[in-house]
Amino acid sequence: MTNFNTPYKLKNKRVWVAGHRGMVGSALVRRLASEDVGEILTTTREDLDLQNQESVNRWMGINKPDVVIVAAAKVGGIHANNTYPAEFIYENIIISSNIIHAAHKVNVEKLLFLGSSCIYPKFAEQPIQETSLLTGPLEATNEWYAIAKIAGIKLCEAYRKQYGCDFISAMPTNLYGPGDNYHPENSHVIPALLRKAHVAKITNAESMEVWGTGTVRREFMHADDCADSLVFVLKNYSEDSHINIGTGQDITIQALATLVAKVVGYGGELKNNISQPDGTPRKLMANDKLSSMGWTSNIALEEGLKQAYAWFVENQDSIRES
Repeated sequence: MTNFNTPYKLKNKRVWVAGHRGMVGSALVRRLASEDVGEILTTTREDLDLQNQESVNRWMGINKPDVVIVAAAKVGGIHANNTYPAEFIYENIIISSNIIHAAHKVNVEKLLFLGSSCIYPKFAEQPIQETSLLTGPLEATNEWYAIAKIAGIKLCEAYRKQYGCDFISAMPTNLYGPGDNYHPENSHVIPALLRKAHVAKITNAESMEVWGTGTVRREFMHADDCADSLVFVLKNYSEDSHINIGTGQDITIQALATLVAKVVGYGGELKNNISQPDGTPRKLMANDKLSSMGWTSNIALEEGLKQAYAWFVENQDSIRES
Protein backbone atom coordinates (compact mmCIF):
# COMPACT_ATOMS: atom_id res chain seq x y z
CA MET A 1 0.00 0.00 0.00
CA THR A 2 1.22 3.47 -0.90
CA ASN A 3 1.20 5.86 2.07
CA PHE A 4 1.39 9.64 2.04
CA ASN A 5 1.55 12.17 4.81
CA THR A 6 -1.84 13.50 5.88
CA PRO A 7 -3.33 15.97 6.38
CA TYR A 8 -2.60 17.50 3.00
CA LYS A 9 -2.43 21.30 3.18
CA LEU A 10 -4.31 23.30 0.54
CA LYS A 11 -2.79 26.63 1.54
CA ASN A 12 -1.41 28.51 -1.49
CA LYS A 13 -2.09 25.53 -3.81
CA ARG A 14 -3.31 25.88 -7.39
CA VAL A 15 -6.44 23.71 -7.55
CA TRP A 16 -8.01 22.71 -10.86
CA VAL A 17 -11.69 21.73 -10.66
CA ALA A 18 -12.31 19.89 -13.93
CA GLY A 19 -16.03 20.13 -14.62
CA HIS A 20 -16.63 23.31 -12.61
CA ARG A 21 -19.87 24.11 -14.46
CA GLY A 22 -21.57 20.94 -13.27
CA MET A 23 -23.54 20.62 -10.07
CA VAL A 24 -20.72 19.04 -8.04
CA GLY A 25 -17.98 21.06 -9.69
CA SER A 26 -19.70 24.38 -9.00
CA ALA A 27 -20.33 23.33 -5.40
CA LEU A 28 -16.62 22.52 -5.07
CA VAL A 29 -15.67 25.95 -6.41
CA ARG A 30 -17.98 27.56 -3.84
CA ARG A 31 -16.51 25.46 -1.04
CA LEU A 32 -12.87 25.98 -2.06
CA ALA A 33 -13.42 29.74 -2.01
CA SER A 34 -13.45 29.50 1.79
CA GLU A 35 -10.10 27.68 1.82
CA ASP A 36 -6.77 29.49 1.76
CA VAL A 37 -5.87 28.16 -1.70
CA GLY A 38 -3.56 30.08 -4.01
CA GLU A 39 -5.85 29.87 -7.06
CA ILE A 40 -8.89 27.94 -8.25
CA LEU A 41 -8.36 26.96 -11.88
CA THR A 42 -11.33 26.39 -14.19
CA THR A 43 -11.72 25.94 -17.91
CA THR A 44 -14.71 25.70 -20.24
CA ARG A 45 -15.42 23.21 -23.03
CA GLU A 46 -14.73 26.00 -25.50
CA ASP A 47 -11.23 26.49 -24.07
CA LEU A 48 -10.33 22.85 -23.44
CA ASP A 49 -11.70 19.65 -24.95
CA LEU A 50 -11.21 17.04 -22.22
CA GLN A 51 -11.64 14.27 -24.79
CA ASN A 52 -8.55 15.49 -26.67
CA GLN A 53 -5.43 14.04 -25.04
CA GLU A 54 -3.02 16.44 -26.73
CA SER A 55 -5.05 19.46 -25.60
CA VAL A 56 -5.28 18.20 -22.02
CA ASN A 57 -1.53 17.53 -21.91
CA ARG A 58 -0.80 20.99 -23.27
CA TRP A 59 -3.15 22.76 -20.84
CA MET A 60 -1.76 20.87 -17.85
CA GLY A 61 1.80 21.56 -18.94
CA ILE A 62 1.13 25.30 -19.14
CA ASN A 63 -1.00 25.70 -15.99
CA LYS A 64 0.69 23.11 -13.75
CA PRO A 65 -1.93 22.69 -11.02
CA ASP A 66 -0.85 21.35 -7.63
CA VAL A 67 -4.22 19.68 -7.07
CA VAL A 68 -6.73 18.24 -9.54
CA ILE A 69 -10.34 17.31 -8.79
CA VAL A 70 -11.94 15.26 -11.58
CA ALA A 71 -15.61 16.26 -11.42
CA ALA A 72 -16.02 16.34 -15.20
CA ALA A 73 -18.27 13.62 -16.61
CA LYS A 74 -21.17 12.88 -18.91
CA VAL A 75 -24.04 12.20 -16.51
CA GLY A 76 -27.74 11.34 -16.65
CA GLY A 77 -30.47 9.14 -15.24
CA ILE A 78 -31.78 5.70 -16.22
CA HIS A 79 -33.32 6.87 -19.50
CA ALA A 80 -30.17 8.67 -20.62
CA ASN A 81 -27.93 5.69 -19.78
CA ASN A 82 -30.23 3.33 -21.68
CA THR A 83 -30.44 5.64 -24.70
CA TYR A 84 -26.78 6.67 -25.06
CA PRO A 85 -24.66 3.72 -23.81
CA ALA A 86 -21.76 4.28 -26.23
CA GLU A 87 -21.46 7.95 -25.31
CA PHE A 88 -21.59 7.22 -21.59
CA ILE A 89 -18.82 4.62 -21.62
CA TYR A 90 -16.55 6.24 -24.23
CA GLU A 91 -16.69 9.86 -23.14
CA ASN A 92 -16.28 9.11 -19.44
CA ILE A 93 -13.38 6.71 -19.93
CA ILE A 94 -11.49 9.07 -22.21
CA ILE A 95 -12.02 12.13 -19.99
CA SER A 96 -10.76 10.29 -16.92
CA SER A 97 -7.82 8.75 -18.75
CA ASN A 98 -6.68 12.03 -20.26
CA ILE A 99 -6.79 13.98 -17.00
CA ILE A 100 -5.25 11.31 -14.77
CA HIS A 101 -2.40 10.58 -17.18
CA ALA A 102 -1.66 14.28 -17.70
CA ALA A 103 -1.66 14.81 -13.92
CA HIS A 104 1.04 12.17 -13.62
CA LYS A 105 3.09 13.71 -16.42
CA VAL A 106 3.19 17.17 -14.78
CA ASN A 107 3.71 15.80 -11.24
CA VAL A 108 0.42 16.93 -9.70
CA GLU A 109 0.74 16.64 -5.91
CA LYS A 110 -2.75 15.29 -5.30
CA LEU A 111 -5.65 14.18 -7.49
CA LEU A 112 -9.21 13.35 -6.42
CA PHE A 113 -11.33 11.36 -8.86
CA LEU A 114 -15.10 11.36 -8.37
CA GLY A 115 -16.97 8.19 -9.11
CA SER A 116 -20.58 7.19 -8.50
CA SER A 117 -22.44 4.75 -6.28
CA CYS A 118 -23.59 2.90 -9.41
CA ILE A 119 -20.14 1.25 -9.54
CA TYR A 120 -21.37 -1.31 -7.02
CA PRO A 121 -23.16 -4.59 -7.85
CA LYS A 122 -26.93 -4.43 -8.28
CA PHE A 123 -27.53 -6.76 -5.34
CA ALA A 124 -24.66 -5.66 -3.11
CA GLU A 125 -25.15 -6.24 0.60
CA GLN A 126 -26.56 -3.13 2.28
CA PRO A 127 -25.20 -0.74 3.36
CA ILE A 128 -22.62 -1.01 0.59
CA GLN A 129 -19.01 -1.26 1.74
CA GLU A 130 -16.09 -0.12 -0.43
CA THR A 131 -15.00 -3.78 -0.60
CA SER A 132 -18.17 -4.65 -2.57
CA LEU A 133 -16.59 -3.29 -5.77
CA LEU A 134 -16.38 -5.93 -8.53
CA THR A 135 -18.09 -8.64 -6.45
CA GLY A 136 -21.18 -9.05 -8.65
CA PRO A 137 -23.13 -7.94 -11.75
CA LEU A 138 -23.92 -4.26 -12.21
CA GLU A 139 -27.37 -2.72 -12.66
CA ALA A 140 -28.00 -3.12 -16.39
CA THR A 141 -29.65 0.29 -16.85
CA ASN A 142 -26.46 2.21 -16.04
CA GLU A 143 -23.63 -0.27 -16.43
CA TRP A 144 -21.98 1.81 -19.18
CA TYR A 145 -21.45 4.77 -16.86
CA ALA A 146 -20.52 2.45 -14.00
CA ILE A 147 -17.81 0.67 -16.00
CA ALA A 148 -16.30 3.99 -17.03
CA LYS A 149 -16.20 5.11 -13.39
CA ILE A 150 -14.66 1.81 -12.28
CA ALA A 151 -11.96 2.35 -14.91
CA GLY A 152 -11.23 5.76 -13.36
CA ILE A 153 -10.90 4.25 -9.88
CA LYS A 154 -8.52 1.59 -11.16
CA LEU A 155 -6.49 4.20 -13.05
CA CYS A 156 -5.90 6.05 -9.78
CA GLU A 157 -4.94 2.80 -8.05
CA ALA A 158 -2.58 1.87 -10.89
CA TYR A 159 -0.80 5.24 -10.93
CA ARG A 160 -0.40 5.06 -7.14
CA LYS A 161 1.04 1.55 -7.41
CA GLN A 162 3.39 2.08 -10.36
CA TYR A 163 4.40 5.73 -10.02
CA GLY A 164 3.71 6.59 -6.37
CA CYS A 165 1.16 9.27 -7.28
CA ASP A 166 -1.08 10.56 -4.48
CA PHE A 167 -4.22 9.91 -6.53
CA ILE A 168 -7.40 9.01 -4.62
CA SER A 169 -11.03 8.27 -5.50
CA ALA A 170 -14.30 9.15 -3.77
CA MET A 171 -17.71 7.63 -4.47
CA PRO A 172 -20.53 10.12 -3.80
CA THR A 173 -24.06 8.85 -3.30
CA ASN A 174 -27.01 10.29 -5.29
CA LEU A 175 -26.63 14.07 -5.35
CA TYR A 176 -28.96 17.01 -5.89
CA GLY A 177 -28.86 20.78 -5.50
CA PRO A 178 -28.16 24.05 -7.36
CA GLY A 179 -27.11 23.55 -10.98
CA ASP A 180 -28.82 20.17 -11.37
CA ASN A 181 -30.06 18.87 -14.73
CA TYR A 182 -33.83 19.27 -15.11
CA HIS A 183 -34.30 17.64 -18.50
CA PRO A 184 -37.77 15.99 -18.65
CA GLU A 185 -36.29 12.60 -19.62
CA ASN A 186 -32.55 12.65 -18.89
CA SER A 187 -32.54 14.02 -15.33
CA HIS A 188 -32.08 12.16 -12.06
CA VAL A 189 -34.98 11.44 -9.72
CA ILE A 190 -34.99 14.53 -7.46
CA PRO A 191 -34.88 17.19 -10.21
CA ALA A 192 -37.38 15.12 -12.22
CA LEU A 193 -39.81 15.01 -9.28
CA LEU A 194 -39.31 18.68 -8.42
CA ARG A 195 -40.08 19.69 -11.98
CA LYS A 196 -43.12 17.40 -12.25
CA ALA A 197 -44.51 18.64 -8.94
CA HIS A 198 -43.97 22.27 -9.95
CA VAL A 199 -45.72 21.82 -13.31
CA ALA A 200 -48.56 19.90 -11.65
CA LYS A 201 -48.94 22.69 -9.09
CA ILE A 202 -49.07 25.60 -11.54
CA THR A 203 -51.41 23.74 -13.92
CA ASN A 204 -53.68 22.50 -11.11
CA ALA A 205 -53.22 18.92 -12.33
CA GLU A 206 -55.18 16.23 -10.49
CA SER A 207 -52.22 13.85 -10.43
CA MET A 208 -48.47 13.65 -10.87
CA GLU A 209 -46.54 10.73 -12.36
CA VAL A 210 -43.88 8.89 -10.34
CA TRP A 211 -41.71 6.48 -12.32
CA GLY A 212 -41.55 2.88 -11.11
CA THR A 213 -43.21 1.15 -8.17
CA GLY A 214 -41.94 3.67 -5.63
CA THR A 215 -40.71 0.87 -3.37
CA VAL A 216 -36.98 1.05 -4.13
CA ARG A 217 -34.80 2.91 -1.65
CA ARG A 218 -32.21 5.59 -2.38
CA GLU A 219 -29.81 7.77 -0.42
CA PHE A 220 -29.57 11.46 -1.31
CA MET A 221 -27.00 14.12 -0.48
CA HIS A 222 -27.02 17.85 -1.15
CA ALA A 223 -24.23 18.96 -3.51
CA ASP A 224 -22.90 21.52 -1.00
CA ASP A 225 -22.70 18.81 1.66
CA CYS A 226 -20.86 16.62 -0.83
CA ALA A 227 -18.41 19.41 -1.69
CA ASP A 228 -17.64 19.96 1.98
CA SER A 229 -16.95 16.25 2.47
CA LEU A 230 -14.75 16.12 -0.64
CA VAL A 231 -12.55 19.00 0.54
CA PHE A 232 -12.32 17.20 3.89
CA VAL A 233 -11.29 13.98 2.12
CA LEU A 234 -8.80 15.82 -0.07
CA LYS A 235 -7.04 17.09 3.04
CA ASN A 236 -7.35 14.02 5.26
CA TYR A 237 -7.47 10.86 3.12
CA SER A 238 -4.76 9.06 1.19
CA GLU A 239 -5.29 5.34 0.63
CA ASP A 240 -5.24 2.98 -2.33
CA SER A 241 -8.93 2.12 -1.94
CA HIS A 242 -11.70 4.56 -2.81
CA ILE A 243 -13.89 6.07 -0.08
CA ASN A 244 -17.69 6.31 0.04
CA ILE A 245 -19.33 9.72 0.39
CA GLY A 246 -22.84 9.63 1.81
CA THR A 247 -25.24 10.52 4.60
CA GLY A 248 -25.89 7.01 5.92
CA GLN A 249 -29.68 7.39 5.47
CA ASP A 250 -32.02 6.33 2.66
CA ILE A 251 -35.70 6.74 1.71
CA THR A 252 -38.20 5.04 -0.62
CA ILE A 253 -38.92 6.81 -3.89
CA GLN A 254 -42.60 7.01 -2.90
CA ALA A 255 -41.73 8.75 0.38
CA LEU A 256 -39.37 11.03 -1.54
CA ALA A 257 -42.12 11.95 -4.00
CA THR A 258 -44.45 12.71 -1.09
CA LEU A 259 -41.80 14.92 0.51
CA VAL A 260 -41.15 16.72 -2.79
CA ALA A 261 -44.88 17.37 -3.21
CA LYS A 262 -44.96 18.82 0.32
CA VAL A 263 -41.97 21.09 -0.35
CA VAL A 264 -43.41 22.31 -3.66
CA GLY A 265 -46.90 22.74 -2.23
CA TYR A 266 -48.64 20.27 -4.54
CA GLY A 267 -51.61 18.42 -3.08
CA GLY A 268 -52.70 16.18 -5.94
CA GLU A 269 -52.48 12.39 -6.31
CA LEU A 270 -49.16 10.63 -6.90
CA LYS A 271 -49.60 7.97 -9.60
CA ASN A 272 -46.95 5.30 -10.15
CA ASN A 273 -46.01 4.42 -13.72
CA ILE A 274 -44.89 0.82 -13.26
CA SER A 275 -43.93 0.52 -16.95
CA GLN A 276 -40.82 2.52 -16.06
CA PRO A 277 -37.83 0.66 -14.51
CA ASP A 278 -37.04 0.85 -10.82
CA GLY A 279 -33.33 0.17 -11.13
CA THR A 280 -31.39 -1.26 -8.19
CA PRO A 281 -33.73 -2.30 -5.30
CA ARG A 282 -31.70 -0.43 -2.69
CA LYS A 283 -28.54 1.65 -2.71
CA LEU A 284 -27.29 2.85 0.65
CA MET A 285 -23.60 3.65 1.01
CA ALA A 286 -21.72 2.55 4.11
CA ASN A 287 -20.01 5.68 5.38
CA ASP A 288 -17.93 4.12 8.17
CA LYS A 289 -14.64 5.36 6.74
CA LEU A 290 -15.81 8.94 6.36
CA SER A 291 -17.59 9.16 9.70
CA SER A 292 -14.64 7.58 11.55
CA MET A 293 -12.50 10.42 10.19
CA GLY A 294 -14.84 12.94 11.82
CA TRP A 295 -17.06 14.19 8.97
CA THR A 296 -20.88 14.13 9.12
CA SER A 297 -23.62 15.45 6.85
CA ASN A 298 -25.06 18.88 7.71
CA ILE A 299 -28.02 19.37 5.32
CA ALA A 300 -31.16 17.34 6.07
CA LEU A 301 -33.15 16.09 3.07
CA GLU A 302 -36.24 18.28 3.53
CA GLU A 303 -34.15 21.41 4.03
CA GLY A 304 -32.02 20.49 1.01
CA LEU A 305 -35.13 19.98 -1.12
CA LYS A 306 -36.42 23.42 -0.10
CA GLN A 307 -33.11 24.95 -1.21
CA ALA A 308 -33.15 23.00 -4.49
CA TYR A 309 -36.73 23.99 -5.26
CA ALA A 310 -36.06 27.66 -4.50
CA TRP A 311 -33.10 27.54 -6.89
CA PHE A 312 -35.25 25.86 -9.57
CA VAL A 313 -38.00 28.48 -9.32
CA GLU A 314 -35.50 31.32 -9.51
CA ASN A 315 -33.56 29.83 -12.43
CA GLN A 316 -36.17 27.82 -14.37
CA ASP A 317 -35.89 30.02 -17.47
CA SER A 318 -32.17 29.42 -17.82
CA ILE A 319 -31.46 26.04 -16.18
CA ARG A 320 -29.54 23.30 -17.93
CA GLU A 321 -31.64 20.78 -19.83
CA SER A 322 -29.20 18.32 -21.38
